Amino acid sequence: MKLATILHKGRPMVAVVDPAGSYYWPLDDVIPGLPDRVAQDMVVAITHLSHLSGMDMPETPGHSLDSARILAPIPAPPHNIMCVGKNYRAHAHEFSKSGFDAGSTAADAIPDYPIIFTKPSGSISGPTDDIPLWPGTDAAVDYEAELAVVIGKGGRAISRADALSHVFGYTIINDVTARDLQRQHKQWFLGKGIDGFGPMGPWIVTADEIDGSDLRVTCRVNGELRQNSSTADLIFDVPYLIETISRSVTLCPGDIIATGTPEGVGIGFDPPRFLAEGDVVEVEISRIGKLRNVVRRAQVESTDSKRTLMDAK
Repeated sequence: MKLATILHKGRPMVAVVDPAGSYYWPLDDVIPGLPDRVAQDMVVAITHLSHLSGMDMPETPGHSLDSARILAPIPAPPHNIMCVGKNYRAHAHEFSKSGFDAGSTAADAIPDYPIIFTKPSGSISGPTDDIPLWPGTDAAVDYEAELAVVIGKGGRAISRADALSHVFGYTIINDVTARDLQRQHKQWFLGKGIDGFGPMGPWIVTADEIDGSDLRVTCRVNGELRQNSSTADLIFDVPYLIETISRSVTLCPGDIIATGTPEGVGIGFDPPRFLAEGDVVEVEISRIGKLRNVVRRAQVESTDSKRTLMDAK
């Protein structure tokens, strides 16, 4: 099953998407009598749907996705997006060699334990939204194609053996990064937490539909293939990540774990190939879908304007 958050009749709502990704139905049309919060909020819907044994696709005609605005499936997860650094061996080596990995050497390029950091919810944007070039943070903007895990059943101290039973589904995220800030501050939050630096979607594919352990992950910039790998190459797999994170943090329904990016990011080239205005970035994961985002120069907005934009997400 595919679940999306769509702007429908002027308001965000949870929708069921057909297997081909062509049509959608409002969730409360598929399951009549749902409370408004379940029908409008993906996090609440995940909690509700996790208790259902199954759901049939509707027989009535759906709405065309061609004319719909698809939002990020979870615009405001319970916690920051939990992200994993250097979780593919080839990328760990290219990052270490790049000079942007503060304090790292070739000897410690491959981590012994997962490197966990977070991106705030303000970084989340939709699957077709622009990637913003903000003044002062636009000199070294990079892309990172990643599989994202969506938690369905919450918990703390989840064992590796039970971890996959806590997964609701999978989606895609582009962990866009300002590499200069990442290097200057010797940590990753400021370079990765920038507003709009987390295109996500286009929907969540539930865990009963796909196995997240062997999915093809690609990224193209202006049609050129830059990243091409499989989640089978993760250093720390999804169960290990859930076990590790839940040892410290109580995971909640709707939490998101971004599992790391393969080699081929901009800093892996000599010289680095950073994103520029007008570039088209396409991140695709097999059996899930595709993000397509255009890099655009952004204008600094007032606080009130920013709040209005966040409300629309």
